[in-house]
Amino acid sequence: MKISLNVIPECPIDEIVEIAKHAEGLGFQRCWVYDEGLATRDVHIVMTAIALETKQIEIGTGITNPYTRHPAQTAAAIMTLDELSNGRAFLGIGAGGSLTLDPLKISRDKPLKAVRDTIEITRNLLTGERVSYDGNIASIESAQVAYSRQDIEIWLAGRGPKMLALGGELADGVMLDFIYKPELSNYIQKIRHSRQTKVCYSTAVVTDEQDLEFVRPHMTYRLVDAPPHVKESIGITPQEVDKIRSAMSSGIESAARYVEDRWIEPFIIQGTPSECREEINEICEDNNVEEFLIPMFDMPNPKQYLDQIASILLPI
Repeated sequence: MKISLNVIPECPIDEIVEIAKHAEGLGFQRCWVYDEGLATRDVHIVMTAIALETKQIEIGTGITNPYTRHPAQTAAAIMTLDELSNGRAFLGIGAGGSLTLDPLKISRDKPLKAVRDTIEITRNLLTGERVSYDGNIASIESAQVAYSRQDIEIWLAGRGPKMLALGGELADGVMLDFIYKPELSNYIQKIRHSRQTKVCYSTAVVTDEQDLEFVRPHMTYRLVDAPPHVKESIGITPQEVDKIRSAMSSGIESAARYVEDRWIEPFIIQGTPSECREEINEICEDNNVEEFLIPMFDMPNPKQYLDQIASILLPI
């Protein structure tokens, strides 16, 4: 099973690069990079910087969306990154969330069709041939990327049953991020309904109160965007969701004060290092998960945190 990290580029690029280099040295095999629009550094520039300073670790978007860039431009950027990194690039695609789209006043129209268009356009361009595609959200006409590698992996991230089914149908793998744990097995069954698609499971590993506080701001947009039945299951009311959403306009740190511990716990791995390792092993073995992805937030000592995570996860 691959062990990976997902960096959110809130800090200066040179610091992010050092985190990726340190992770590579510890044995992490893949580096996903968040694309959160104006809330973070530009994902493609950050990935390029990481590629230039690393040798082996795979690099890709974790995740980007179909709305802020034309899908063909995203595909070309990933192919360029693949060329630069000597074949280490992959594409992670999803419908985009409120943290990314709201500040740009972009509505998430027809998300299922938008993600399908992105995957189909990328698949077409990966052939290296001149192709056309008439999509619902995006189209191409006699387009070509002549420097492509056909087997660049495409990963989809999502939660809804239709999005999961789409990932199982078209993507090389599906990344499940901060999924409500009681439903994780059901999510994976939906993905693998028609074929044995790869699964990457991502969530925070929390061993103390400080770790929990790193996670809290990043539960704001996840709770806001959670499916209605999950909100009901964890006991968060529409009024509480609206309060978090409204506060997010001042930043996720401001909104975090409205996020209660009981709403976080069903989404994360929490306990002593040995308890966390045991739970991760159990989840991944029971569900035949190919990759475990640890999110890296804006921490004062990221290398120390990676050392701690490596002691739990590597080898696993």
